Amino acid sequence: MTRPIGVDLFSGAGGMSLGFEQAGFDVVAAVEIDPVHAAVHKFNFPSCSVLAKSVTEVSGAEIRSVSGIGTRKVDVVFGGAPCQGFSMIGKRALDDPRNSLVRDFVRIVKELDASYFVFENVKGLTVGRHRKFLHELIEEFQAAGYDVQTEWRVLNAADYGVPQDRQRFILMGAKAGLTVPSYPERMLSRPTCADALDDLPDAEAFASLNATDAVKTKKFGKPSAYAEALRGFGNDAWGFGHPRIWDGDFLTSSMRTEHSEISRQRFRATPEGKVEPISRFFKLPSDGLSNTLRAGTDASRGAFTSPRPIHYKYPRCVTVREMARLHGFPDWFRFHATKWHGARQIGNAVPPPLARAVAGQIVNALGVTPERPTKALELGAAVLLQMRLQEAAAFFGVANPIGRRDMKSGATKRRQVDIEAERLRFESRTEGASPQQS
Repeated sequence: MTRPIGVDLFSGAGGMSLGFEQAGFDVVAAVEIDPVHAAVHKFNFPSCSVLAKSVTEVSGAEIRSVSGIGTRKVDVVFGGAPCQGFSMIGKRALDDPRNSLVRDFVRIVKELDASYFVFENVKGLTVGRHRKFLHELIEEFQAAGYDVQTEWRVLNAADYGVPQDRQRFILMGAKAGLTVPSYPERMLSRPTCADALDDLPDAEAFASLNATDAVKTKKFGKPSAYAEALRGFGNDAWGFGHPRIWDGDFLTSSMRTEHSEISRQRFRATPEGKVEPISRFFKLPSDGLSNTLRAGTDASRGAFTSPRPIHYKYPRCVTVREMARLHGFPDWFRFHATKWHGARQIGNAVPPPLARAVAGQIVNALGVTPERPTKALELGAAVLLQMRLQEAAAFFGVANPIGRRDMKSGATKRRQVDIEAERLRFESRTEGASPQQS
């Protein structure tokens, strides 16, 4: 079969890529300026061509070339461009140079002649002076030949099977003459934090997780219906996505965080669903939703870590894997080995179940019947999850676009050899790539 194809702009680690794949698309290309995030995307989506550069430097023709799709129809382009939302009085917001990435999103949609687009952003884009920007954005899409769903909505991931209160603005459109997609219906029930986390072993039971982010164990508990799918159990665990070859006995993305005993005492004393007054950390309610998981800032803006919530059962902050569970990422999906990068990748991502719900509406508008692929994919090399910023930039053959971080400089000779070997394998896979088919 030939599956509909999509392109992910501002892809990060791949939350939207995963949701669209699970809905029945093959994501053939992803554009992400941060090479560390691009490397993690490449690990999880080995058949996807990753361009580790700014969208300002990318053309539709280049995307077609590197992905190997040639003249095939691009069914959907999706992503969330950063924007300021307003400009100087009397001028168009979209003319502000700070909003150039949004214009590039529209440009690439047009250059690829995509049948559909999905543009996601913060809910603040719909209120106050930012609404001026939104109306200009809709006009820009219309001028490019697209009918836009003008009854736009802010969707809460909690209404689409995610145990987290996370609201995102979603704008959808179709090439003139095609069916304009509608918004997905809300689910009737919401999973809880306990549904997401109760079956996971406590990371603090494993001393090795002080130095690494993964350990092999049989100590998983009985999963809820929500966690069962994330573990890869059940007929619908993979949706319409490609199964991945992985070892479900590994607890991954679970490096421990050391807390002082004083902090632990404060964490214990904090009621579920309340904020610990000193740290200002939120304590998860076992029978409710997580607060919005945030990304913190990148190196160019100070490399500040956004606080992770306190576990409802243990006197500690949640691990990156536990964040991933609260976000709807399956256990096979890996993040950067460091807590800082891993948490940032989750905080920046659209929860995959929300993306899948939206993508399902694009599938309906296309009038295609999604099918389950039978081909299982090997995940990428583990070195992709361990690269420092300069190493990841070298892997993709790009300049460091973000600025130097205060990481330890230099890699061992063995590490350099591993990275170079994986870079060569990456190049051999992407040269002469053929269209995604199953």
